[in-house]
Amino acid sequence: MLNFVFSKIQAMTKQKKVEFVINKLNDIYPEIPVPLDHKDPYTLLIAVLLSAQSTDVRVNQITPLLFKRADNPYDMVKLSVEEIREIIKPVGLSPMKSKGIHGLSHILIDKHDGKVPKTYEDLEALPAVGHKTAAVVLSQAFGIPAFPVDTHIHRLMYRWNLSNGKNVVQTEKDAKRLFPKALWNRLHLQIIWYGREYSPARGWDLEKDIITKTIGRKSVIKDYYKKTRKKS
Repeated sequence: MLNFVFSKIQAMTKQKKVEFVINKLNDIYPEIPVPLDHKDPYTLLIAVLLSAQSTDVRVNQITPLLFKRADNPYDMVKLSVEEIREIIKPVGLSPMKSKGIHGLSHILIDKHDGKVPKTYEDLEALPAVGHKTAAVVLSQAFGIPAFPVDTHIHRLMYRWNLSNGKNVVQTEKDAKRLFPKALWNRLHLQIIWYGREYSPARGWDLEKDIITKTIGRKSVIKDYYKKTRKKS
């Protein structure tokens, strides 16, 4: 059975695998919900910053409380770092995040007329904003092609044998090289949802994960069946 699966996988070229991923994700997710609730580029920037090492569910519970007090940089700087920290404490890393939110709000007012900039360079110059956060904002707030790589995308690109799993920088390069630029903004969200629902890190059921089962890395599939045999 395993040999039959592997022979099917090996028969597919990388281009065919990429086409299979795109088509399957479009079938499963014709409409794609955006994971973080927001109403404009500023509230998205804050929500993405808060999501670091937290969950979207938790962030979506906290942002309404924060945005009730301040949903723009001018109101945010009127709050103290301590006030922001108190509100966002449940999402974790609140000392760093509260300083980042307060600091970047000042910079947006001083350097960008209170608006969120539209370049990697300007976004990554803001406190507590890294490359992934900048990519999410460019993609989801401005529609600029980007491929933000989170843990789900990093894991799936490795499982699908489309990247070597070395690091997220390499995974992003591989994703951008393999997938058409016009699809990046849609595709990165589809992969995130697929990773959460069908190909999680824990409690993974390969039988429900049609993409990995069809195109997956040989060693990943082998390890999966080895572990499931031990359990049974």
